[in-house]
Parts: sequence; structure tokens; C-alpha cells
Amino acid sequence: MSNDTVLSNARIVLDEEILHGSVLVRDGVIADIDAGASPTAGATDLDGDYLMPGIVEVHTDHLEYHFAPRPGVFWDPLPAVLAHDAQMAAAGATTVLDAVRIGSESESEDTTAAAAHRLADAVTSAADAVLLRAEHAIHLRCEVSTSDCVDAFNEFADDPHVRLASLMDHAPGERQFADVEQFKKYYGGKHGMSTEELDRYISERIEQSQRYSELNRKTIAALAAERGITLAAHDDATPDHVDESIGLGVRISEFPTTIAAAESATRHGLQVVMGAPNIARGGSQSGNVAATDLLDRGLLHILSSDYVPASPLQAVFQLAGEGSLDLVEGAKLVSANPARAIGFDDRGEIAIGKRADLVRVRAHRSRPTQRHPRGVDVPVVRGVYRAGTRVT
Repeated sequence: MSNDTVLSNARIVLDEEILHGSVLVRDGVIADIDAGASPTAGATDLDGDYLMPGIVEVHTDHLEYHFAPRPGVFWDPLPAVLAHDAQMAAAGATTVLDAVRIGSESESEDTTAAAAHRLADAVTSAADAVLLRAEHAIHLRCEVSTSDCVDAFNEFADDPHVRLASLMDHAPGERQFADVEQFKKYYGGKHGMSTEELDRYISERIEQSQRYSELNRKTIAALAAERGITLAAHDDATPDHVDESIGLGVRISEFPTTIAAAESATRHGLQVVMGAPNIARGGSQSGNVAATDLLDRGLLHILSSDYVPASPLQAVFQLAGEGSLDLVEGAKLVSANPARAIGFDDRGEIAIGKRADLVRVRAHRSRPTQRHPRGVDVPVVRGVYRAGTRVT
């Protein structure tokens, strides 16, 4: 016997329009979409709220924050995963790629490798035990400027939960931190180093990058291709960086730091990812290109939560309220485009035959501020469905 659910009296955000009507879910899949404002007998009345496709989150660092909530403090990994999952689902995410960092500095190899394994194992065990609200996969963030990066990748790469790998180099003078002064400002404040300690640290990081980065990029790219893992490049800053990424088989450009790099990535058919907090805050915390500058030029395809789980929907509604785009296009940034980029062809939009990953949202107008004198529409998530089952 089929299991039917009807969600009626909703403003349904489809691929081309917003339709006031109802959605029929049968056995976890969208079976029908009907126009009509009147609630259907036996249906769940959404009271005119928006019904949007579930967010497909491709880049979130938030699991690591739950695991290490303060410097030197580590939480049990399974409760950390459960807390992270609850927060992501409450923000509308139905598919989450959890970032796990691999590749460590010499003095922290043991702890970094152990933390990566503990987190990945906790995600896998929680998923296998059906404890999670959202569907989770692993995103390996590969710090290629480190000596143990390839070894760590090989330990994870046969795990079927690994769907994405990012090539990144956070060494001073490289990519995100092309401006060494920005590196000093960020890491000096983060680690509380003296000037002498910071200068020594910078010299060591530069030497490591020069020794390992190029070889590790090529090796991990080849291994990812062999295993069918989608590859991303992190913080490309120049067209030459993008050309290198294309040669390695990269499909996603994460956080390009300049307009020139984003233009080159888009021209080559890469999906450009920026952090939704960049939109909400009005700029990059590292002083790099603003996401709105890329959006205005048609160079932004995916928004991720990065370090704030609620930020994708917040950014979409903020942009829609400002007239920068409509909710139809906004939903593509956080659902359809990331789903296609990773190869999740069964989700990401509200369409017949797609998995019923759905988010009920009501827009609440906030009080005026100096930055937003008319206020902004704040999305309030009132229900989340994964494969037709309500999970929050």
C-alpha cells in the first residue's frame, strides 16, 4: 500500500515559478503538483507558507565546531554529529556534505588525523543507525601543503560516504592569503602568537607549501578520478590557478578570491561556490571578493553555509527582498545547483519524480536597521521533510 502525504495551500517554489497549490508525496517521492489555494481535505495545510526544495549543503565547517567547541576541548564525536545534524536540519538542509580536514602541520599530525577519523566514523555510524534527520556524506578538505595529506586521503578514499574532495592551500602568500598581512591578522589573532612566533610559523608554512603542494594536488586529483569523487579547488585567485584546476579534473570552484578567477572558472563551466555568510554580512571576512560582486556579474552558482548553518536561506531571502534575484533563482543557488554539481540527480527541486526533500518557510519582516532601513525578510523554518517524512 502506498504512503501518501498532501501538503496544501503552499506557495511552491518550482524551477520556473512560484505556484500557489499543493504537493502530493507518495512513498517519499513527489507524485503530483496541483494549482489551487484551497486546502485539500485530509491534507496538511501550510497556511500560505513557502514550500522550497531542501537545501543541499556542499561546504560546512560546522561539524568541527561541535567536535571542538573551544580550543583544546573535544566533544564526544557521536553527540557532536547529532547536534550538528539537528542544527543543519532546522536550517532547512536535507543533504549535508560534512567537511573533514585532512593534512596537518608537523606538530599536530597525530591529533589532526585522529580527529578526522573520529568525525568521519561518527557520521558513518550515525547514518547507518538511521539517527540523522538529513542525509550526510563526507567532504574531504585536503590541505595539500602538508606532508601527510596523501596518506590521509588514501585512508578515506574508499569510503562510499566520501562524495567531494577539495584541494586547498592556506599557506601565507597563497590564494586566500595572497596578502601575507591578512594571514598575520587572521592567524595571529586566532592563535595568539607573538610577532617572532608568527614570523617563524609563516616561514615554515611557506617552505611546506613549496615542497608539497604541487605534487599533492596532482596525486589527490588522480586518486579522486579513480574513485569517482567530485573534485573542487579552494580559493583559486588567478586564471592560471583555474587553468591548473581544469587540468586536474576540478568541477567546482570553492570561494575564488577574485573576480578574474571566478570569470575564468565560469567560462570553463565550473560551478562557483561562495559562502552565504559573505552575503549576509556584506563581504568576505578575509578581505577577498564579495559574493554579491560575483552574483551581479552572473559568476555565482552555489551558496553554502560555510560557518553559519542558517545562512543559505537567510541570504536567499535577503537577496530576494533587495531585488537582486527572486526566490526561484535563489532556491537554485542552495538546492538544484549544488545537487547537480555533486551528482545528486534525484533531488534539489520540487518536480514530479524527484525525492520529496522539502522545507516549509515563512518570511518574517525584521525591524529596520542602519544597513537595512526597510528591514529584511528573515526566513523561519516551520517544517522539514526528507524523502516525504517530516524530520523537524
